[in-house]
Amino acid sequence: MNDQAAVLREKVLKKHQNSLRNCKTLAVLSGKGGVGKSNLSLNLSLALTKQKQRVLLFDMDIGMGNIDILIGQTASYTMVDLLEKKLSIQQIIKKGPQDLAYVAGGTGISSVFEWSPSDLAHLIQELNSLTNQYDYMIFDMGAGMSESVLKFLKAVDEMIVVTTPEPTSITDAYAAIKLAASYSVSAPVRLIINKTLSEKEGNQTYERFNRAVQQFLNVSISLLGIVPDDQAVQKAVNRQIPFLLQDPKSKASTSLVDMVNILVPQDDRTATNTQGMFIRRLKRFFLER
Repeated sequence: MNDQAAVLREKVLKKHQNSLRNCKTLAVLSGKGGVGKSNLSLNLSLALTKQKQRVLLFDMDIGMGNIDILIGQTASYTMVDLLEKKLSIQQIIKKGPQDLAYVAGGTGISSVFEWSPSDLAHLIQELNSLTNQYDYMIFDMGAGMSESVLKFLKAVDEMIVVTTPEPTSITDAYAAIKLAASYSVSAPVRLIINKTLSEKEGNQTYERFNRAVQQFLNVSISLLGIVPDDQAVQKAVNRQIPFLLQDPKSKASTSLVDMVNILVPQDDRTATNTQGMFIRRLKRFFLER
């Protein structure tokens, strides 16, 4: 009888803990296109779902979105419909592989964040309706760093910056972090070094980059992961299948799994309502005068 009571108490405790889990908001950005940001956003999201995390991936590059293309799907509704037709967020969320929820970017708007106050109010209201439905919201940001993008970055819990070892990519990533710092964006920054020839090259790239941002921007960044230049990635893109699913044992896939092992154990979302804070920050930066 005592054993049954103990089991029951454990079940109730787990149910209570699950109900208190809150959504972590991550913005994935890069200083320039062509570094594999969207592909990494997608596969990182899938790696999180493999760890039983509930993930909603937003393609925020309206007009040039490609998340649905990378998984070989066509979304019935997109962010454009959310704004223009004032649809609910539930109407535009589509299920991808491995039960991944995503919102396609769509076409028809030249800039993702240059929205009217009514558009922003509707978006914030719909995001607020997702309370306790997801463990992570991942925002695959578009190119450019407008004032609206910077306001959005001030609201998220963390930023993930994607770069490659190429000097132009490093320079652009540095410029993005510099601009964010100048706008008082205080979200912690994690770095992903993509398309590296070796782990040594990736570590050296991070060390040089981190020294520069610490010295000149007074910003400390952590290394989330190093992704090797892997032929499995391009093959998967050509087949419109995420590389984590097509070749889960590839070096690139293994690196994504390692990143999730860094992200998930560090999260304690039972103590603080992180999604509520995200929504409050959005309202403050976008709607309040």
